[in-house]
Amino acid sequence: MLYGKRLKKGDTIGFVGASGSIRTKGSLEKSVAIAEQLGFNVKLGESCGQVYGYLSGTDEVRARDVNALFRDDEVDAIFCVKGGYGTMRMLDQLDYEAVKANPKIFLGYSDITAMHIAYLEKCGLVTFHGPMPASCWVDDMDDYSFQSMLQMMMEPETGMLIRNPADIEAKTVIPGVAEGMLVGGNLSLIDGLIGTPYELDTKGKILFLEDIGEKTYRLDHMLTHLRLAGKFDDCAGIVLGTFVDCPIEFPDFGFPLEEIVRDVVEPCGKPIFTGLQAGHCSPKMTLPLGVHCRMNAEECTIELLESPVRD
Repeated sequence: MLYGKRLKKGDTIGFVGASGSIRTKGSLEKSVAIAEQLGFNVKLGESCGQVYGYLSGTDEVRARDVNALFRDDEVDAIFCVKGGYGTMRMLDQLDYEAVKANPKIFLGYSDITAMHIAYLEKCGLVTFHGPMPASCWVDDMDDYSFQSMLQMMMEPETGMLIRNPADIEAKTVIPGVAEGMLVGGNLSLIDGLIGTPYELDTKGKILFLEDIGEKTYRLDHMLTHLRLAGKFDDCAGIVLGTFVDCPIEFPDFGFPLEEIVRDVVEPCGKPIFTGLQAGHCSPKMTLPLGVHCRMNAEECTIELLESPVRD
């Protein structure tokens, strides 16, 4: 595995528009100011200010930008400014050799899941599933989310326990303990990469899933696709995060997510818990993807068995 260096105050963070374009006026400037208040320098990628339809620049511009930030010795970490859609379009234009030669902290979530998976499968890079500057930081992000993000990149320790805030309940589905590499992210992106060279390998892994804005029959479809592709049989355990704005399409005869999980996911018999406060939620925790961990489905916790960064 490859690990970025521990983030320190005074380090330079490269902001990149790897996905959708920024539509909220002033959000980029505000997020830069917040990063500077936190003690970091910011280097803006060319893509941050571009608009190409719903994308933050053409595929070529965005891929070139990401590649340049990995090659840039002045940049210590790379943060995607927002999600949306577009990362899958440029996976075949990313420079994976540059990542291998210059491993760095890489942060994002939602549509950025495609890049998390590609960097894991092609390079073995540990990445971070967490809040993005222009879409999360400027919207009155709570202290828990900021502290989770900063601690995971600046002060993580082996044995660190990841669990929900005390007032937010997670639920055991199938009790048990499992160990393996933590992988996953947005369900729709994981589903969309099946059958491509960037497909997520779940064998022996702890699989984390979350999503937003999908009708429950669509969640059924995607989870069933993962089941038929062997992803649940292969994995060691399953953690379900938040599924925000995912209504039942047919209120009179549709299935809620809990019943879909019962029918489609539970038969694998692996340890499972739901409701981890990660994904399109507030507050949200930052998860290190690619690290070895231990999940306890009865306690609804994830224990880091290694640090996601190196000194």
